[in-house]
Amino acid sequence: MSVILILLIASISVAAFFLVAFLWSVRSGQYDDEISPPLRMLHDNPISQNIDSTNTTTTLKNIN
Repeated sequence: MSVILILLIASISVAAFFLVAFLWSVRSGQYDDEISPPLRMLHDNPISQNIDSTNTTTTLKNIN
């Protein structure tokens, strides 16, 4: 019976921690940007930053 009480207290404290973390992220503006996520997929990422000039095919395989 005491194990159930310990597990109950542990699970409630973990749930409370995640609730507080979620409320903190909402209040700090983490979810305010509603415009750029749909538009982000329309822009190409520059591959030139990740390409090694000596071994292009291996680098492109590693990117994909």
